[in-house]
Amino acid sequence: MASYKDPSFTDRTNAAREARERALKLLAAKAAPDPEVVAARAAALAAREAAAAAKAAERREALARAKAEKLAAREADAAKAAAKVKPALTPEQQKALRDARYAARKNRK
Repeated sequence: MASYKDPSFTDRTNAAREARERALKLLAAKAAPDPEVVAARAAALAAREAAAAAKAAERREALARAKAEKLAAREADAAKAAAKVKPALTPEQQKALRDARYAARKNRK
């Protein structure tokens, strides 16, 4: 049975160099892309980007509308709450109410 021999450093570097050369030959032999195909791909990419930008703009616009509606609803709620608040009484009015309650209490007894 033959024994296994580890390749030396020069064997490994030669194998790597040959592999690089083969890869470069394959790359050089590859046909150049057709300009029409490249233009079609670029046009498709531009169309996808435009569609994505339009969709993002719609989304931003919808979010802005929702935010404005939410703010308007909040302001309407605040206005309703402000309408329900009783106006502050002057000290004279407070004294008159207190006296009326006192008189009503006296009349009940």
